[in-house]
Amino acid sequence: MDVVEALSRPTISVPEAGRLFYGLGRNAAYLAAHTGDIPTIKIGGRIMVPVAPIAEKLGLRSTIGRVTA
Repeated sequence: MDVVEALSRPTISVPEAGRLFYGLGRNAAYLAAHTGDIPTIKIGGRIMVPVAPIAEKLGLRSTIGRVTA
């Protein structure tokens, strides 16, 4: 997955968010999520990262729900 694809999804996994947006490894991403540096939501038993707040914080535009040709 790349940043453009991530911006088209409502949520991504913690390791994906850490790698794509912050250049972090898996353990560092989970630590950042645990400390609140990466915003998370819990869906069932999974911890997911909502893309829109990260995109906004980094000055990127989310493309969730937009159709591209």
